[in-house]
Amino acid sequence: MNIFLTGSTGFLGGKLIGNLMENVDHHVYVLVRNVSKGERLVNQFSEEKKNRIHLIKGDITQPYCGLSDEQFKKLQNLGMECFYHSAALVKFDVELSDELFEINYEGTKNTLELAKALGAEKFFYISTAYTVGKSSKGVEELYPLDAEYHNPYEASKVQSEHLVWSYQDQMEVSIFRPAIIVGDSKTGEADSEFTLYGFMRALHIFKRRVARNNSSDATVKYRVIANEEGTSNFVPVDYVADILSLAVTKAEPRKIYNITNPNPPTNIEILNMFKSALSFHELDLVHSGNITDLTPEEQQLNSMIDIFRVYLAGNVSFEDYNTQQLIKDTNVEHLNLSTSTLQMIIEAYFKN
Repeated sequence: MNIFLTGSTGFLGGKLIGNLMENVDHHVYVLVRNVSKGERLVNQFSEEKKNRIHLIKGDITQPYCGLSDEQFKKLQNLGMECFYHSAALVKFDVELSDELFEINYEGTKNTLELAKALGAEKFFYISTAYTVGKSSKGVEELYPLDAEYHNPYEASKVQSEHLVWSYQDQMEVSIFRPAIIVGDSKTGEADSEFTLYGFMRALHIFKRRVARNNSSDATVKYRVIANEEGTSNFVPVDYVADILSLAVTKAEPRKIYNITNPNPPTNIEILNMFKSALSFHELDLVHSGNITDLTPEEQQLNSMIDIFRVYLAGNVSFEDYNTQQLIKDTNVEHLNLSTSTLQMIIEAYFKN
């Protein structure tokens, strides 16, 4: 097949392309803003596979993704069976609302129009499990536009899902919703700066500041505001890529697939893993209802991770019936992320 991809020079893209390249008859056309970054990605593959990976310079914020007339005509003549759209801005700041909607919503509109113009038969939208917003139950259905959401990122993805759904009569559309993507379940390898990794980086920076100020004391506790019984839904990048690559032949139109962890770790379990990986045993948790007297250092720590607070407070359970049906009779097993594997993923980040 001829397969078009956006957002594929990022954390997830290389894994997905690697999977698609296992079929020697596939050619993938990868939209890139930064050609040099795209070339570094392509150079990871063998010569045979390099010949089937084609970089297309463009930008999803432009009509028809900014393709030149020459590029557009060439792709149109080839015929495009499948179109993956995963490019997105993953930031939660309220002040970035306009930029989030420009990239995540308008960018999705531009890719849908491009896919339609190229005659794509199937369109796969990579969204997020956190379109669930403030609900505690994640389902494999569209969420209401007027539901409550934590930040403009979530809202932009919800609106984008509804937009994708509106193209059902133009092509076959399916939506995939990964939860919090973490490192490879076999190697721990990751290149992300977002979500879990942004949180871990903040803890690492805070630990260095404490050490530099000579205020490290085994009797002192630095409390993170979180719900001890809350959970964080982590999914390894290879699991997500494996499921997405099945979409080419197995995804059903008008279906939504939650790519989530059926047994997510609790926040207290995660914090203990951070403490071990960082050798920072002074970290502790405090529930928001029990805050009375945060020290200046604790105020600083919590301000550094404030953007993640809504996710540290939640305890969302997700259905993934459609995903279980998708992987049935394949070599992809339903996720069982062990404590030891997650610890390895966390430690791999700090080692690297």
